[in-house]
Amino acid sequence: MRVLAAPDKFRGTASAEEVCAAIAAAVLAAGGSCVSRPMADGGEGMLEAFGGGNRQDRVTGPDGEPVAAAWRMTDDGLAVIECAQACGLTLAGGAERNDPIAATTRGVGELISHALDAGARRILVGMGGTASTDGGYGAVQVLAGRLAGGPPVPIAACCDVRTTFLQAASVFGPQKGADPAQVSWLAERLRGYREEYRARFGVDVESIAGSGAAGGLAGGLAALGAELVPGFDAIADEVGFDALLADADWVVTGEGKFDATSQAGKVVGGVLERARAAGVPALIVAGVVDDEVTVERVGDVAVISLTERFGADRAWQQTVACITEAVVEAVGALGGTGTARG
Repeated sequence: MRVLAAPDKFRGTASAEEVCAAIAAAVLAAGGSCVSRPMADGGEGMLEAFGGGNRQDRVTGPDGEPVAAAWRMTDDGLAVIECAQACGLTLAGGAERNDPIAATTRGVGELISHALDAGARRILVGMGGTASTDGGYGAVQVLAGRLAGGPPVPIAACCDVRTTFLQAASVFGPQKGADPAQVSWLAERLRGYREEYRARFGVDVESIAGSGAAGGLAGGLAALGAELVPGFDAIADEVGFDALLADADWVVTGEGKFDATSQAGKVVGGVLERARAAGVPALIVAGVVDDEVTVERVGDVAVISLTERFGADRAWQQTVACITEAVVEAVGALGGTGTARG
């Protein structure tokens, strides 16, 4: 059996690379072969899908203090920037320590500027995991003069939501520590930035699906001429996901929580969609599976909940070991029911 391991991270417990290693260990123990491809949809962990960062620059963090942000430049001139490296909620100390009003995206603009200075021919920016709801204003302040008239190279913002610019405060503000009064204040500020962007750049960011991603950072970049793209699809195309899938008998994907949002722009939904098109059966492993979620079947789809199988404490504290154990149990059944390709 040839297996493609293509999971997202399990937020807070295991990176996508660690999940791949756990899946591979199970497949190899069962006598199969496994190709590991950590995946992402534009949020935290995006760099993992490209092999990690190979460059680092000091930029402005979400609280205005400098941070060391990793990014990647590929041999063919693609710059991969994960905005969470510069303005991530984890850098701010989580929602409980974040200042949702002051948090800035300035560091993302600085990373893009560094990539341009380094000779990038294309720039891919991952949205997600940010502390800010500043409508991208911090990044715009850095880049507006440099990108006047449009970016000198293509810039694509990888989004995993279709939230619009003015929705960003109510949808994402509470996740970043904003109380109801702060959410209202942030919403009003976004309305002002929308009008400013329209006046300065001739772009109505509210009309662009996904412009609310990363607290409106996607909209700010769109105002400067960046293209907003579905994150999973853009990353999958860059890393040759379809070619790897075509050579697999099964694909194993997963994430920390499998719920209604998983099939709306997230890694698991993207993997299932492409697996369905290729006729490759899939296995989903998740820390938690929402009881209300129904999975569209792709051949023989199996869904494993680590919490249900091992209990919440062990699933949270020994996630990698649980993944290996669960996949070991599943691979035998899958091998017995699946049809090897090629």
